[in-house]
Amino acid sequence: MDLLKIKDPAFLKKMTIPEMEELSAEIRKFLIESTSVTGGHIGPNLGVVELTIALHHSFSSPQDKFIFDVGHQSYVHKILTGRADRFDTLRQHGGLDGFPKRKESPHDVFETGHSSTSLSAAAGMAIARDIKHEDYHVLPIIGDGALTGGMALEALNHIGDMGKEVIVILNDNNMSIAPNVGAMHNMLGKLRTSGKFKRAKKDVERAMKRIPQAGEHIANAAERIKDSIKYLLVQGTFFEEMGFTYLGPVNGHDYQDLITNFEFSKKVKGPTLIHVVTKKGKGYAPAETDTSGAWHGTGPYKIETGDFIKPAIMAPSWSEVISDTILELAKEDERIVAITPAMPVGSKLEKFAATFPDRFFDVGIAEQHAVTLAAGIAADGLKPFLAIYSTFLQRGYDQVIHDVARQNLSVLIGIDRAGLVGGDGETHQGVFDIAFLRSIPNMVIAMPKDENEAYHLIQTAHAFSGPFALRYPRGSGSGVTIEKDKATLPIGSWETLIEPINAVILTFGTTIDMALAAAEELNKRGLGVGVVNARFIKPLDEGLLQTFLERKLAILTVEEAVLAGGFGSSVLEFAEEQGHLDSLIHRIGLPDAFISHGSVDLLLKENGISQDAIERKLLEMLAYFGKLEAN
Repeated sequence: MDLLKIKDPAFLKKMTIPEMEELSAEIRKFLIESTSVTGGHIGPNLGVVELTIALHHSFSSPQDKFIFDVGHQSYVHKILTGRADRFDTLRQHGGLDGFPKRKESPHDVFETGHSSTSLSAAAGMAIARDIKHEDYHVLPIIGDGALTGGMALEALNHIGDMGKEVIVILNDNNMSIAPNVGAMHNMLGKLRTSGKFKRAKKDVERAMKRIPQAGEHIANAAERIKDSIKYLLVQGTFFEEMGFTYLGPVNGHDYQDLITNFEFSKKVKGPTLIHVVTKKGKGYAPAETDTSGAWHGTGPYKIETGDFIKPAIMAPSWSEVISDTILELAKEDERIVAITPAMPVGSKLEKFAATFPDRFFDVGIAEQHAVTLAAGIAADGLKPFLAIYSTFLQRGYDQVIHDVARQNLSVLIGIDRAGLVGGDGETHQGVFDIAFLRSIPNMVIAMPKDENEAYHLIQTAHAFSGPFALRYPRGSGSGVTIEKDKATLPIGSWETLIEPINAVILTFGTTIDMALAAAEELNKRGLGVGVVNARFIKPLDEGLLQTFLERKLAILTVEEAVLAGGFGSSVLEFAEEQGHLDSLIHRIGLPDAFISHGSVDLLLKENGISQDAIERKLLEMLAYFGKLEAN
């Protein structure tokens, strides 16, 4: 079959199982070839090929609503709904999104990117369906990792209580981005091996049918016998106790097993959960045998060997620099513990976990719990380091306010992937954390210009009493030499890199290099532009800033974050508070919009964050001040 010519999944309803098996092989080959060029979430998608085809065979999208949790596993769905001809643009600027996207197709009924949201969305759609007296199936597809998220459990509780007809597809591949943790994971492990339960349950049900209708007592006794055997043989009655009809475990690579259970689920009244066991990465040996999480999402790779295509020489990643420094400190101070919500690989905490297993805690996909866990640890005198992506810290916002900052607890929050992240797009751009943290009392926010400064800032945070948020970007550092002696920097202190005469650029982190380049270019014309490394985003270096305001310098703030409520806003607020209402202050940053996917450099330029943009803005400002002719 020519996958590029698929326009609609309706053709699957006429397919035989052998034909679907042939289609599975073609889709796997296509996925491996296309993602070897573009990169992407190859492991999750190879694992759900048969599951997705069988869903489209038994149900009718978009009338029936497929809601993919997280969305890492939606590539097969995209192929079957007519988007294979655009897969060469996957995660590229202006191309196919790596996650479900409503504007791409009517088959993408709900957008995802963060974990554990599908069941809540499904509950909402089921309510809307019933209020409008419509007739369709609602099918959230959620992984075993995502099911450990608190939001998913809240939704399970509500769906079970409502009793509405929702068919939950639990895709259990025993592997999230990192190995799953927790009691829910252990319970699913027991369910996977519970074939004896299914056989015993059928035997009991057959025996019950032979019991004569001799009264209520016999019927009740039979029900208790059935329940007792269920508890005896399997501890996974959790879902049935929650109000769901449990079907499974189902072989996620056996079409007959999948279709039989899907068809049966249509006849069940009330909520159903189909437990489908799949193999992540199935059909491609490097991904299928991966236990590290490396094949969950990748960049380009060589199909023949599975080797990732990377630059020959590359500095350590920011995540590695930060985690290695924390590990070094932990060897000196046994109070330090490390926490991550299911990101030990991405946050490069494997070495910490191996060195101090009793002081490392992967709590699973539970960001809210991770933040308050850190608060509890800090409240008893230890020094927790919480490594969390900027986009996921959003999910623990109330806990940062209520549990950490309000009690002024010494929690170091390592905000990984701060700033634009590129291919993962809107749901993963780490551009809001400055705005949502800056208004919180007691909070210190900092971002280093290089690895050496990160080293000192971690020491500073370690010595500080109170909450400290350290931002650092995705990708590699600049490769600078790290000094052996750690220094404690004064909280709120900035660093002047070029002394200003007529204008000054205030910036930090990833945008310092472009600011320096812009200033150097303008200073060749004698314009006297300075650059300040505003490494402390909160608190501001009020003394230095006050000096700039009193000298009537043109001030330009530059940040790889949203302008609304960001660093530049804090500079404007300070000027207003100090009575400098005639100050010339302009800001460069990201607009009031969600930033789509694409390379970071392209996205920065598209949104007006570049050396050229800085030069143009400063020329306008200096012309206004009469320092040069407007041009």
